[in-house]
Amino acid sequence: MTEATFPQCRIITERLLNPETTERLLNKVVSVAGVRRMVLNGPRLPATIPYGPAKGQDNPHPMRKTIHVDDQEVPLQVHVGTVLLEVESRDVIPALQAAIEPVFTDFTFRIQEGRFMKTEPSLVDYCKYGPDADKEMLGLADPSSKSKPIILQGIK
Repeated sequence: MTEATFPQCRIITERLLNPETTERLLNKVVSVAGVRRMVLNGPRLPATIPYGPAKGQDNPHPMRKTIHVDDQEVPLQVHVGTVLLEVESRDVIPALQAAIEPVFTDFTFRIQEGRFMKTEPSLVDYCKYGPDADKEMLGLADPSSKSKPIILQGIK
């Protein structure tokens, strides 16, 4: 179990974000001091088609791109719909809202406070990372994914 309980919030948008909007949003989020962890949620964009008659062929999806966040390349593996954040204190949330408002000029967004990420290790975390897993990785494991989460060095 983590030693402290940090506030969490969720950015909900009116529609799914394209890669350019996602890149602008994430660059605004990482510019705000006090963001500890971030999870991008949305429908998965597999590199190859997982089922059907075209199974195993390349998936040329237009939303599967590599974006640049804080001088790092991040391959988008999901079509982003919501962004979950864990912050140092509640004082960060108004600063976060002010920072991301310029990104959403064509459609609306909301920031909700609550508990959206796991704070204790689950069976999936144990199976994926073992008994000595990093506490900051809790809840970031996708049981169907064969890759590890992408760690942005600017977040801390």
